[in-house]
Amino acid sequence: MMTSSSSLGQVRGLGSTKSGVTHWWAQRVTAVALVPLSFWFLISAISLVGADYGSFRDWISLHGNLTLTTAFALVLFYHAQLGMQVVIEDYIHAEGVKFALLLVMKFVCGLCALSIILATLRVAFTG
Repeated sequence: MMTSSSSLGQVRGLGSTKSGVTHWWAQRVTAVALVPLSFWFLISAISLVGADYGSFRDWISLHGNLTLTTAFALVLFYHAQLGMQVVIEDYIHAEGVKFALLLVMKFVCGLCALSIILATLRVAFTG
């Protein structure tokens, strides 16, 4: 049986280009999703300039604003993780360093998204 990947590629799980296509599509989909989310976030941030904590809490407690803030955080940091992954994979050639950087970068992106979501939920659901 003929395959389109090398033995080393098969061992590493880098067989055919299917995972590359998935990564490419994920970058494009998250980029497109970030356009309206970024406009919404920018308009919302401008409208809240000068607002006190109570006004912000009332605003973030609205279901739509809470949902869009959570979506913005998730999409933003997933998109950032995808982009940084490409840079690390393209420019870091030492396999051990590359693996460590990818691991740390994914952890930091996940931690940042989680931090924003938890802070948002705390403000929305506490007095």
